Amino acid sequence: MNASKVLDDLKRRFPNEPEYHQAVEEVLSTIEDEYNKHPEFDKANLIERLCIPDRVFQFRVTWMDDKGNIQTNMGYRIQHNNVIGPYKGGLRFHSSVNLSILKFLAFEQTFKNSLTTLPMGGAKGGSDFSPRGKSNAEVMRFVQSFMLELWKHIGPDQDVPAGDIGVGGREIGFMFGMYKKLCKEFTGTFTGKGREYGGSLIRPEATGYGNIYFLMEMLKTKGTDLKGKVCTVSGSGNVAQYTIEKVLELGGKVVTCSDSDGYVYDPDGIDSEKLAYIMELKNVYRGRIREYAEKYGCKYVEGAKPWGEKCDIALPSATQNELNGDHAKTLVANGCIAVSEGANMPSTPEAIKVFQDAKILYAPGKAANAGGVSVSGLEMSQNSIRLSWSTEEVDAKLKSIMQNIHEACVKYGTEADGYVNYVKGANVAGFMKVANAMMAQGIV
Repeated sequence: MNASKVLDDLKRRFPNEPEYHQAVEEVLSTIEDEYNKHPEFDKANLIERLCIPDRVFQFRVTWMDDKGNIQTNMGYRIQHNNVIGPYKGGLRFHSSVNLSILKFLAFEQTFKNSLTTLPMGGAKGGSDFSPRGKSNAEVMRFVQSFMLELWKHIGPDQDVPAGDIGVGGREIGFMFGMYKKLCKEFTGTFTGKGREYGGSLIRPEATGYGNIYFLMEMLKTKGTDLKGKVCTVSGSGNVAQYTIEKVLELGGKVVTCSDSDGYVYDPDGIDSEKLAYIMELKNVYRGRIREYAEKYGCKYVEGAKPWGEKCDIALPSATQNELNGDHAKTLVANGCIAVSEGANMPSTPEAIKVFQDAKILYAPGKAANAGGVSVSGLEMSQNSIRLSWSTEEVDAKLKSIMQNIHEACVKYGTEADGYVNYVKGANVAGFMKVANAMMAQGIV
């Protein structure tokens, strides 16, 4: 494989999709050596087949707002690869959503799902509709219109969507209700459902908890843990909330969180009471994080990221490319020893290089934030057998999966000097499982 040629061909075929190109380049640059040990892969043109999605659905979504005006958005579903199981991946509702972002996410999801050891393929979807500022009735009308097209392409053994940015329990509930009505069946076609209708315990917490379980495995390699460590967290949604909760439980101190408007810095630390306020502010009132600063009298920085604040551990948990090379240099200069990604591709390539050159612990999202989709997979299993597992059972399975992912990263990512390149480890481990499955199933 010539990685540069593959990427150039991809850019020619799919121009103006920078996030997609970035995700592919990151994977190709780390798997090239391993790939070239297998001439049978090249003969089957496996890498090109793996980079290009199986299929892409695009459709118009028309809905009525509360004033009686007709609004139009775009809907998408990218079914990337299903060689190891049904397509599986979230739906994102955000004004930034476009084909490039969803193709990058579906591509990443394929390897992330492979790493979980569960039988799930990779997919992603969503819309440029933003629930922010919309009433419940508007969200429901949009979602029902969205499902009029999406329902044809999903199913428990075909494609199982979940939530992502802008898609929480409310949106999943509306989608599942519409899907059930259109299909006239009750099956586990969505994950992230409410407990009352087939959801799994620990699913809301899973991405944040899983990230910290992975971080703890990394810290063990250095003979340390979270006790007394100062952490900066970005975001204030589901992932950030449960990341903070688990850090507190394990003895760490979180001093920041953020949203798209800015970040708060609380030198006293975000304790359980303050976290409960954040959860109510974001999940119930859908307010802005600056209100936290007003309530607790701490610093609020508008239009900025929290990576300039001094910390031992950084936990980016918001969105893609939120942490750049300059941020990374500041973190390293301030003594940061570990970065573990709760979001998908939050660190730019320049930032990753800074972390790896400094030989600090760095966990890419496809490994560190795989806890969410892992418990989604466990939810699928529970739906299939019409049983539910206890909190302790699900949490133990999640912890075991994150430990297994860490072991795979160490196996494939340990370099000659002993440094673990978790990016390479995650990419190679995820890739080899998918590649071997593709070879076994022929040219399809």
